[in-house]
Amino acid sequence: MELKEIEQYILELFTTRDNENFHEESGITVRGTEDIKRIGYCTNLTLETIEEAKKNNVDLMITHHDAWEFIYGLKEACKEKLLEYNMSHYFNHLPLDDCEFGTNNSLIEKLGLEIIEKTHKEDGFFCGRIAEFKEPIKFEDLVERIEITLEEPVQSWKFNDREIKRVGLVCGGGGFTTDVREAVERNCDVYITGEKVLYTIQYAKFSKINLIVGSHTFTEVFGIESLAKKIKDKYKDIEIVRLKEEHLETEKTSLN
Repeated sequence: MELKEIEQYILELFTTRDNENFHEESGITVRGTEDIKRIGYCTNLTLETIEEAKKNNVDLMITHHDAWEFIYGLKEACKEKLLEYNMSHYFNHLPLDDCEFGTNNSLIEKLGLEIIEKTHKEDGFFCGRIAEFKEPIKFEDLVERIEITLEEPVQSWKFNDREIKRVGLVCGGGGFTTDVREAVERNCDVYITGEKVLYTIQYAKFSKINLIVGSHTFTEVFGIESLAKKIKDKYKDIEIVRLKEEHLETEKTSLN
């Protein structure tokens, strides 16, 4: 399958494609081979995930994040390595957070929630959701469910004793107090995201909203998986493979 045909198909999946920021937040970053037989997907573009793609004989990498320029030198190193391997790369960031099959919706589906509304607008894209359980569950049961889903430990703070019915969610980088406030203002029992700083916790405590923080990487991986599966459904001859990523944000490291 030709890369340009896959690129056009992906574009057609997004109702936000006319947003003036769409092409800054998604697209082909490196054109290696144009003949695509195998696609590898993951959240992050790094030298390590490129090596995983190489081991899996991938022609096209699809990621949620590009190699951001504020990780100084990484973008250039990744481009050089992709070209060395004649491998193409596509990323989709904010449009994937917004869309109906993207990061937030995919995690919500896995957790057994129903979406109430889109929230957390950024550059014309909605990066968060308010969702509800049909029946309330215990906070501890929700924490366990998220850890099973993400396959990693999460951090959690119980700042009220209510069972969990209404949930505020921003996959990935939703650690600002303004992000938490949207969940507070919508009477959520818990706020779930993939990032936090001291002030995230302090504001959650002050506002008496429960807080659950997974990793940026693994709260978002199911959205890029959904995109890869849509490509597979369209082009039956293409193989897709999930590329292994480290649980870098949750695992303890050792110098030994």
